[in-house]
Amino acid sequence: MKKNLIVGQSGGPTAVINGSLYGVVTEAMRHTEEIDEIYGMINGIEGFLNGHMMDMRSLIETNELSLLRTTPGSYLGSCRYKLPEDLNDPVYPLLFNKFTSHGIGYFFYIGGNDSMDTVSKLSRYAKKINSDIRFIGVPKTIDNDLVHTDHTPGFGSAAKYVASMVREVAIDASVYDNKKSVTIVEIMGRHAGWLTAASALARKYDGDNPRLIYLPETAFDQEAFLTKVQEMLKTTPNLVVCLSEGIHDKNGTFVCELAGDIGTDTFGHKMLTGSGKYLENLIKERIGVKVRSIELNVCQRCSCEYLSATDLNESENAGIVGVQAALKNQTGVMITFIRNRDLPYELSYGTADVTEICNMEKAVPSDWITQDGCDVTDSFIRYARPLIQGKVVVPEENGLPMFAYRK
Repeated sequence: MKKNLIVGQSGGPTAVINGSLYGVVTEAMRHTEEIDEIYGMINGIEGFLNGHMMDMRSLIETNELSLLRTTPGSYLGSCRYKLPEDLNDPVYPLLFNKFTSHGIGYFFYIGGNDSMDTVSKLSRYAKKINSDIRFIGVPKTIDNDLVHTDHTPGFGSAAKYVASMVREVAIDASVYDNKKSVTIVEIMGRHAGWLTAASALARKYDGDNPRLIYLPETAFDQEAFLTKVQEMLKTTPNLVVCLSEGIHDKNGTFVCELAGDIGTDTFGHKMLTGSGKYLENLIKERIGVKVRSIELNVCQRCSCEYLSATDLNESENAGIVGVQAALKNQTGVMITFIRNRDLPYELSYGTADVTEICNMEKAVPSDWITQDGCDVTDSFIRYARPLIQGKVVVPEENGLPMFAYRK
């Protein structure tokens, strides 16, 4: 008996999150004997609760489907809605009644840690009431902090963007040799420094910028930082420093908190920004050299100019493998990446229990960080370099990229 499929996106978008959506939709279209209608949740599970859906097959008629693969951001819209911890909450029967009324047999959620929490709760409730709906998590996050997977879709392209921008900034900073200067680049990363670590890929030779890289995996010491900056300025007059927004001292206080009060999001996460500006002012006051700070901000996750072909292909495959897993009666799992070797790079796909993934964070391994806590080792370079390979040609019109737009 045919069943309908529904797919949604949640959390912060990436440059390739729609690649996974494209993979889910196109693979579902190949299985006409098992899958009938293909629905998209508008603004995730929260939008679905409010009855907001669309027919994904309609994208074929408008030619939007072909553009979807290289469109950044969440085409279906996102949300940060957290389902109740208590599975006896009335929202669960409400959701499942809606699933039944729309004939849903397959549910896909593309997202990060909090999205996998949603998949976990829905699959556990389904088991509780003996529902045969299949719930599959398709990973995405530029933070690369999901456990039980080698890496996540979105990280490779964001890493390529960061490394490219840092290389360009370093070249710009080097044009004046007569005065010492420091450029601080603040990069996304709350508790895991994977993306900041990717700035090391910008180096063209030993001793090239960025000379200092600080991750939240190690405690940040202001005095040691100032000493390092003064030491590096002796050999690198145009010094570039990269740091994660979530760097903190040994007591767990975020550096950005030293600059003033910070707010929280709907999940209670502190909204981190301002570490670079704080350290900029500190260097001005204590060292007295020219200094500026740059926050790469949202561009890290929305730029399609530096799409990694490897990342986009793997993102699409994650969606494809997700549909195949559901049709094999798997549920309550997330699609995982399994690295077989670094050189030549080889990847395979698997699944893992989503309940063992949600609400966990994968940090950069301690042996991939130098002992002084201000750089990464060659082990990280070997890990990250394959993920940024390949150029993607994005369709253009009048000199600008063409994207799929949801009307």
